[in-house]
Amino acid sequence: MTAPSPTRAELRAIVDSVDAPDVVMALSQDGHRTVVTGGTGPAGARGADLRFEVGSVTKTFTALLLATLAHQRILGFSDRLSALLPPPVPPHARRDAITLFHLATHTSGLPRLPWSVYLQPRGRFHANPFAHSTQPRMLGAFARCRPRSAPGTRWHYSNFGVALLGPALARATGTPFTDLMTTHVLGPLGLADTTLTGPYDHRDALGHDLTGDEACPPFAPGGWVAAGAVRATPGDLLTYLEALLAPGSHPPLADALRYVQEPLLRRGRHREHTHTIGWFQHPSEHGPFFFHSGATPGQEAFLAFRPSTGTALVALANRRYPPVATLQQSTYNLLA
Repeated sequence: MTAPSPTRAELRAIVDSVDAPDVVMALSQDGHRTVVTGGTGPAGARGADLRFEVGSVTKTFTALLLATLAHQRILGFSDRLSALLPPPVPPHARRDAITLFHLATHTSGLPRLPWSVYLQPRGRFHANPFAHSTQPRMLGAFARCRPRSAPGTRWHYSNFGVALLGPALARATGTPFTDLMTTHVLGPLGLADTTLTGPYDHRDALGHDLTGDEACPPFAPGGWVAAGAVRATPGDLLTYLEALLAPGSHPPLADALRYVQEPLLRRGRHREHTHTIGWFQHPSEHGPFFFHSGATPGQEAFLAFRPSTGTALVALANRRYPPVATLQQSTYNLLA
């Protein structure tokens, strides 16, 4: 049975259900694009032209970069993190066994965040939790950490772990992380409207707090660039997903684009949750689909694609999602 494609009406219904100044639903079906915008902001919402903060969706870009460097034999998945970070690092058996693969698959044994991030004023933590967490502080937290589980034995989502891929890949190659990303991922994929650094300007969506009334300052990733710094337009995000749907269309990245879709581990009581090196994978009536969500203090994002039907979906809004948010769940439901 042929899978029905999400309709413009369904995209419009999701956009209209989200209370945010700018909301975007973008669909690519077999390469044909449909973009629906809306929101509570000024009439004639221009969300389709804005760059949005995608938060943890950045982790999928970092995973693709790692896979690319590994397939080009510039480094290896099994390279140990402790060998790539600046000395001194006091010995610790579990910490010293962590590899780049463990970091990317959330099996490093590291916590979601180190205590040094939590131990800051409540208001500052909620407004911009990483702004004052520089790379040296992050590396110091790693040097002091004592993983609770041995690497590779337990899945536990870790912003900390993926963030450490930034300095690790930079040190392994002698190239700044953002330059690596531009050279090996953003450039080859033609993502000219995607960035990890640089000042905000009129092209960037302005984030808002839970009420939707107060503007948030631009997200400052501090030393956590590899885990949450990407800003991109809806069009670039569709281009990114389309490359994953058709890896052969990008020969230099083809092997890496395929690899990041390979199921690597399963978890859950009935092993219902499947993970690749960068994506969550769930089943559906029309074949498995891949997804990842992301959020910053003032914006949220959800990306998903299903190879068997040539379908890619991007959902974006510039308001920190409230408990009754519908954007991510509704987008997920379109494929699930």
